[in-house]
Amino acid sequence: MSERVRAAGPQHEHRAPSACPVCGDRLAVTRLGCGTCGTELAGLFAPCDYCALDDRESEMLRVFLASRGNLREVEKHLGVSYPTARARFNDLLRKLGLAGAEEAPSAPNRDQILSEVASGALSPDEAATLLAQL
Repeated sequence: MSERVRAAGPQHEHRAPSACPVCGDRLAVTRLGCGTCGTELAGLFAPCDYCALDDRESEMLRVFLASRGNLREVEKHLGVSYPTARARFNDLLRKLGLAGAEEAPSAPNRDQILSEVASGALSPDEAATLLAQL
């Protein structure tokens, strides 16, 4: 983004929603605009699968790519157990539509979740969500 656009536009960017707040279907990009000159383009544009990732998923993908696919490195960087790193990676693959049908969800067990809360690698809210899924 150019300095001129930053100065003229908002000081922070917001992530565009990916799902319709009414029906839950995926939203389509239909308008693009230039913050500098005001030019607008209207049409139906191809969606960006990676743009729909939340901050945690984007971080997982960034760390995975930076570690060249080494889940042990991902585990160390994120401060989680190997099963949790693998589960997050599998969740990311599923969200992107890249998981094979034979791949079963690999969620951490109760003891792993509680251990990660105790070590500070997992927040109590995240743990509660994971425990509710067991």
